[in-house]
Amino acid sequence: MNVKDLLETIRAHGQAHVLAFWDGLDEAERGRLLGQLAALDFGLLDRLTKDLLAPDAAASKPPVLEPAPLIELPKTEAERDRFAEARAAGEAALRAGRVGCFLVAGGQGTRLGFDGPKGAYVIGPVTRRTIFQLHAEKILALRRRYGAKLPWVVMTSTANDAATRAFFEARGFFGLDPASVRFIVQENMPAVDRRGKLLLETRSSLALSPNGHGGSIKALHESGACAWLAEQGVDTLFYFQVDNVLVKIADPVFLGFHLQAGAEMSSKAVRKRDWREKVGVLGRVDGRLGVIEYSDLPEDLAKAANPDGSLRFAAGNIAIHLLDVGFVERLNAGGFRLPFHKAEKAVPCVGPDGRPVQLKPGEKNGVKFETFVFDALPRAKASVTLEVAREADFAPVKNAEGEDSPATARAYLVAEAAAWLEAAGRRVPRQPGGMPDLCLELSPLTSFDGQGLAGLTLPELKPGLKLAL
Repeated sequence: MNVKDLLETIRAHGQAHVLAFWDGLDEAERGRLLGQLAALDFGLLDRLTKDLLAPDAAASKPPVLEPAPLIELPKTEAERDRFAEARAAGEAALRAGRVGCFLVAGGQGTRLGFDGPKGAYVIGPVTRRTIFQLHAEKILALRRRYGAKLPWVVMTSTANDAATRAFFEARGFFGLDPASVRFIVQENMPAVDRRGKLLLETRSSLALSPNGHGGSIKALHESGACAWLAEQGVDTLFYFQVDNVLVKIADPVFLGFHLQAGAEMSSKAVRKRDWREKVGVLGRVDGRLGVIEYSDLPEDLAKAANPDGSLRFAAGNIAIHLLDVGFVERLNAGGFRLPFHKAEKAVPCVGPDGRPVQLKPGEKNGVKFETFVFDALPRAKASVTLEVAREADFAPVKNAEGEDSPATARAYLVAEAAAWLEAAGRRVPRQPGGMPDLCLELSPLTSFDGQGLAGLTLPELKPGLKLAL
């Protein structure tokens, strides 16, 4: 589209206000704004404005909500045998080279007070190991154990793509073959006001943000990553998010249950701490599997209990999935298939005078359009939801302090290392409350699942000791 046609398109869709400062822009600024506008799907924007923002948009009928079928943690010998069978099936798939890894890593460390990609944040309790290094070492350890390629797709955003690539390159890809790691970039969507009018971040740039974690499905297809994986014989993709430092990458038990069920998309879940915990739950919405956001779960259902006193809606979503590569391609056949949702946000922008708009605390001046990866669940022909222990698989780094912070994530890493050493016959000093009374850090290259620790030469584990293995 040439400049004249683009400008006509902008005006035809009622967005000519974005050119209000055109005459005062230099050549580079005009080029940046035109490039952003040329990348927009104005037809999609019009549809989303009509469907999600129009005052007369039809209110949906309250859905019927039910708990999801759940493979619970094993309690009996028969159930443990079933898990062992699943593990064997998953390990066979790993050895056969059928599995790849997919990391969603488009976020910045802003909420942590860190200027850079969140994956570059230092998380090692003893060392300066970053989140990216931790994930990379797990993948390297898996490759060594199973003798498989285990290709790794890393999805970035326009905000952190260059910095992420540079971080990997400067650190030699953490020992991985660079050819086995593929970076893809998530697509952006524009922020709008409540009338659907585009917001300007500056006089020469739109207010843009990533299109939600559901955009990963589109990015896999459009980047050619699906074809790249298929060429290597990969048919199953392990999806995880960068901030979960405890994630069991390519967990063979999870893989086994997924493959035995002929599933196209599966999920891991942890038991909610209590009914108030602000986490979406895996459930059935009008009879179809999906995730019920905590804000959409009525309080009476959130509190509802089973006869044994446990929560009915207990399967907390932790954003760990398995995806069939063919399923990802099908979700993109004839155009990206996942629905968009609106999210009212505080969006930095300039006003009609070109000056930054000063927002009051808590004020939300704009709307972002986002997609959710779990919206693919109802479209899967078969699915598995597997319960896992929180302390074994879920320690996100989201907040600077308090819950889900670097401090809690490091505590989980220390606790896991201590438990593995105890299982290997080592005595670990503990505080009166049960917490380890020392600071331990295990590299995944030493042990990524507790195996291989029995013969390790260690100093005496004394209270207050700092030890990296």
